[in-house]
Amino acid sequence: MKSYVFPGQGAQFEGMGKELYAENNLVKSLFDQANEILGFEITKVMFEGSADDLKQTKITQPAVFLYALAKFKAANVTLGTDVVGGHSLGEITALVAAGALDFEDGLKLVSERALAMQDACEANPGTMAAILGMEDADVEKITNDIDALVVPANYNTMGQLVISGSHEGIEEAVAKCTEAGARRALVLPVGGAFHSALMQPAQERLSNAIDSINFKEPRVPVFQNVDAKPHTDPEEIKQLLNAQLTSPVRWTQTMQNMISHGVKEQVEAGGRVLTGFIKKIDRKFPTETI
Repeated sequence: MKSYVFPGQGAQFEGMGKELYAENNLVKSLFDQANEILGFEITKVMFEGSADDLKQTKITQPAVFLYALAKFKAANVTLGTDVVGGHSLGEITALVAAGALDFEDGLKLVSERALAMQDACEANPGTMAAILGMEDADVEKITNDIDALVVPANYNTMGQLVISGSHEGIEEAVAKCTEAGARRALVLPVGGAFHSALMQPAQERLSNAIDSINFKEPRVPVFQNVDAKPHTDPEEIKQLLNAQLTSPVRWTQTMQNMISHGVKEQVEAGGRVLTGFIKKIDRKFPTETI
């Protein structure tokens, strides 16, 4: 059994998809359709834009979604007894790959998600920080003891936990984690406090978009970020997707649960970050990137 996984924001790179577009007619059709759905030529930014152009949230999220899905489709994957999952934004890509959402609805949802998150960042300024070389429980205790808003946001792998919150909360948490012996504790160059309560306005806006879409039963189980468990019921999928923006991404637990579920190989579409995460659990675990 394989797990097909899809990366989140941060997997973008200059020229992404340009060669794939030129070589694969299926991908060309998908990208052209995306331009029509979004109402602007996202492919022009993906193929020709600078790194700064690609960092714009309204560009980054649909671009990463589109590229990862294109890589998956170009590989002619047939899902049998496999499972899928995605990190943050990548969860929507996984839902499309598994057939729970069609491509147009998935892309529209990603675009709305990006715009809603951008607005929330401007309304509720905040940031994030990566804490390396500490036990999750120790980081959790530190964040719990801080009065300002700061919470665990991304459980990426053992010894790598990203926290999110107000600038004041993050600054205090970074200082306390450093004092407690973290190997590294650094503020990240991000535009907001993703996966924290500061994303509540975005969650409310995205909820309306989710409710307007017809979710179908996926062909294979989808491991979701909020509880790190596999789901096939459309209503459960919608509820967990709705909660995702203000909840932590439990990726460490997702990988552990996938292995317990019987996954013997991980395949990452459109990136390499998630492959690196699972190697920190088990260096010999078979992985592939497409």
